[in-house]
Amino acid sequence: MEAVASRPEEASEDSTVPEEIPNPAQPPATQDDIQRLRRAVLELSTLNDLALEISASHDFRHITSAIVHRSIRAVRAEQGVITLVDRSSDTDMRTLVRTMAGARTGQALHVDESLLGWMQINKRPLLINAPREDPRFEGVRWGATVRSLLCVPLLVKSELTGVLTVFNKRGADGFSDDDQRLLSIVASQSAQVVENARLREDEETLRRMREELRLASEIQLGLLPKCAPVLPGYDIAGVSVPAEEVGGDYFDFIPVDERRLALCLGDVSGKGLSAALLMSNLQATVRAQTLLGIPPGDCLGHSNTLLARTTEPNKFATCFYAVLDSELHEIRYSNAGHEPPFLLARSGRTARLDKGGVVLGFLDAARYEEAITRLDPGDLLAIYSDGVTDAANEDDEPFGEERLRAVLESAGNASAQNALETILNTVRAHAGARGPQDDMTLVLVRRNAS
Repeated sequence: MEAVASRPEEASEDSTVPEEIPNPAQPPATQDDIQRLRRAVLELSTLNDLALEISASHDFRHITSAIVHRSIRAVRAEQGVITLVDRSSDTDMRTLVRTMAGARTGQALHVDESLLGWMQINKRPLLINAPREDPRFEGVRWGATVRSLLCVPLLVKSELTGVLTVFNKRGADGFSDDDQRLLSIVASQSAQVVENARLREDEETLRRMREELRLASEIQLGLLPKCAPVLPGYDIAGVSVPAEEVGGDYFDFIPVDERRLALCLGDVSGKGLSAALLMSNLQATVRAQTLLGIPPGDCLGHSNTLLARTTEPNKFATCFYAVLDSELHEIRYSNAGHEPPFLLARSGRTARLDKGGVVLGFLDAARYEEAITRLDPGDLLAIYSDGVTDAANEDDEPFGEERLRAVLESAGNASAQNALETILNTVRAHAGARGPQDDMTLVLVRRNAS
């Protein structure tokens, strides 16, 4: 609509604007009306300022802190806290206190579990101005400084995702219905924002974890042999396939001198990063002793002592360790609770290399036997982890040792690398859609037929 301005010449100089005539039918504004108007302005100002502050940030802690601080100021409370439901817990009653702010210094006030349980069940505001006299919370030990509190739910699609609580109204009176209404509006407007910020934080945490696991996987792969060793008269191959990004299996080829080669295959309890860290510790220990020329039995004994003294009782490792002499065609070995390797003779005889002792890290003073076995032309030694034989299909039927031996026997004169690939493919075919449930590690040593 176009505004029309009056012209100066149209009004006489002595003309006056008439005073507004009061309407007797309209009563003057009461004090209650003024207070309601002031309250409405305060509410709109609080919501507007809060919306501006949290919409400009994606940081979870900044958003939750802003909500708490604005709520404290709006209802004139002493302290406030946002409590979020912990998704990782099996029980809905367990919560995480993520952000707290205080208008005064002093003892930090926390939300009682009984109160959180009430909020979880009822999902509606709760105003208590005399907590010690409230019959709903008999037996609750309120903090000595708690005089009053007001809780409102954070609801996302009718699901309780958290609770906003303020403590101790400043002044003589407790929290009012107007305080409850304002805080409920703040909670309803903030719940989805808080949830989105938490999801972004979870996604960022997951991204960092994946990146750390990727780097850990690269480091672990770097610790494994880059290629098969060259030893006159022998064909050797090895591989380790972790079930996750990083694993607890490892194998190693450690040259002792021109004619001797140390072979090691270990399997640490568990999977993931913790198993990988213990695996790298075991590998470093075994390598150091190999370079010092310590025999297999003593090598495992020293490794066991180190693991038993530096790891938790539930952490242990199995390990097969041997030294192959390419001139004598002998293997001196010791087995620390590992699956006994298969030694398939060209003549058709099959032996298991089981001499040794208990798993590493279980008993501090354990001793480990040694044994010597001979490799004749065409013989095949297969060292493997339990991830190979335990791989199960959809009917929970494990691959098993008999299938492994059958695949080894059918390998004939195939190279160690080809035989190794055949075994892995056969195991994967057996597991089918379930895939590997554990790390799979294999080392094959074949003495050439001529």
